[in-house]
Amino acid sequence: MANPAQSKGWIKNCSSIASWVYFLLIILQIPLFRVPCRSGMCMSPIHVTSSQLISSDIFPVPVIKALLYPGAIVHGLATDMTFPKWENVLDIYNLTNVKEASAVPDLQRLEVLAGSYFSVAGAFIGLLKPGRMGMFGSLLLVWGLVKEGILKKPVNTDPTRTVYVYPTMVIAVICAFSMINYNLKKATRAAPARPIAKPLMSSSKSKLK
Repeated sequence: MANPAQSKGWIKNCSSIASWVYFLLIILQIPLFRVPCRSGMCMSPIHVTSSQLISSDIFPVPVIKALLYPGAIVHGLATDMTFPKWENVLDIYNLTNVKEASAVPDLQRLEVLAGSYFSVAGAFIGLLKPGRMGMFGSLLLVWGLVKEGILKKPVNTDPTRTVYVYPTMVIAVICAFSMINYNLKKATRAAPARPIAKPLMSSSKSKLK
């Protein structure tokens, strides 16, 4: 029989590894999907989130560029083995004129937008304390992508803006679920027996009288 302490340590290590893999998938902007967004076509939760943050002026632009820069480095090295310049980060993701772009693509895909927010936040919070935020974000993303890809909602007549889901999305979902710390000790602990109330001797004697 496995030692409960060893089982708990194995689950903790698995959760920690899943948190790091999920964080790298998000921060390096590994393509998970391809969906229309305010800046054109977005392929990662950070891209969707950044286009919304810039258009709404919630965070300063340097903060958003710092969020995008790791993925821009990976993209530059993968395409032509070059490092992108800091001042060109917004141009790479077509975010320079995103404030003037229509908000209809985001409003039609609220599940993808909300799932991207939860996924990005869950990736950072998961490094400190693995939890369920990344899982909620992944489920929202999957539902939004399935709704458009299979149920055809909203209707898309432009073949160049077709929704795609990459195999890496499966890895992200598995990592999001693996981030949750399951307490086996609580799950296997039997419910304590409830004491049965017994009548007092004095009360039973008084009833006989």
